[in-house]
Amino acid sequence: MKIIVPHHTTREEARKIVDRRLGELFAQYGHYATDSQMNWSGDRLDFSGKAKGLSASGTIEVTDTEVIIDAKLPLIAKPFEPRVKSAVEREAAAMFGT
Repeated sequence: MKIIVPHHTTREEARKIVDRRLGELFAQYGHYATDSQMNWSGDRLDFSGKAKGLSASGTIEVTDTEVIIDAKLPLIAKPFEPRVKSAVEREAAAMFGT
């Protein structure tokens, strides 16, 4: 599942926005997650975790003009992918005012 969102700001500020929002989400919903990991390497965040027995992983890459979210959902969650993608797109658009 790949989502591309324009950010209309600097790369550094876009990364701060992503970091801040992920922190807020983990504070709010982190009790559902287990084995969650996030690791920035330059402008690329690798993430993985489990929720309710389902694993997910992926990357968030910040470029000069876009934030690219590439997530891998388990096969059992594929029927829900359109709803998950729509929710992530709404969240990302709200973060960057697009």
